[in-house]
Amino acid sequence: MVENEVITIALIDDHKLFREGVKRILSYEPSFEVIAEADDGREAKTIIEQYNPDVVLMDINMPEMNGIEATKELIETYPNTKIIILSIHEDETYVTHALQSGAQGYLLKEIDTDSLMEAIKVVNEGGSYLHPKVTHNLVEDYRKLIEDKELNSNNVHAIEYKKPLHLLTRRECQVLQLLSDGQSNRKIAESLVISEKTVKNHVSNILQKMDVNDRTQAVVTAIKNGWVEVF
Repeated sequence: MVENEVITIALIDDHKLFREGVKRILSYEPSFEVIAEADDGREAKTIIEQYNPDVVLMDINMPEMNGIEATKELIETYPNTKIIILSIHEDETYVTHALQSGAQGYLLKEIDTDSLMEAIKVVNEGGSYLHPKVTHNLVEDYRKLIEDKELNSNNVHAIEYKKPLHLLTRRECQVLQLLSDGQSNRKIAESLVISEKTVKNHVSNILQKMDVNDRTQAVVTAIKNGWVEVF
C-alpha cells in the first residue's frame, strides 16, 4: 500500500449499532474511510457498482441475503472484490463456506481494534486474514487428523516434527510456530520481544520461501509437513 493512501470500506451489517461502532473505531485511523453502508446482502452489488470500495466488511448473518450468499454473488460478478466476513461463529463449517464463497478474511466480532485494522490492511494488499481463534480451530482439526492417523497405523511413537531449517531461518521457524498457534503480529512481537515491523518482515520472508500467498496457507502447509507442533 502506498504511504498515506486511504483504504475505502463498505460496511454491510444489519445491526446499526454495530456498524456505528466499527465506523467510530476506523475513524481514529486516517488511512481508513467508510464510504458506504447497507443492512442486507442484497444491497452489496449496488454498493460495489456505485462506490467501488477497496474492502467490504460483510456480516455473515443477515435477514434477506446472508453474507455467504452475498459474497458468492459478488465474486461471480466482480472477482477482484476483497471481502472480509464478520461473524460470531468460530465453527469450521462457517469458515470453510466463507472462504469457498470467495472471502479473503474471516473475523469474529470480538476482534480487537488493532487486529481489525491489520486484517483490513492485509486483505487490501491481496492477502488473507483469519481471526486467531479460527486459525487455532483449524490447527486443532489437523491435530485430530494426525492423532487419528497415528492410531490407525498403530504407531506408538511420538510424531516427529521436522523443522524446515533447510528452508527457513531459526527465527522464521519460531514465527511460523507462533502463526500456527493463532497469534497476531502484535502477539508474536511481544512473545519474541521484537517489533511488529520485524514480525511483518519475517512473515513476508516465510511466505516467499514457502511459495504461498498468505499466512493461512503457510500454517496449513506447515502442519501438513510436520514443521510445527500442534497442541
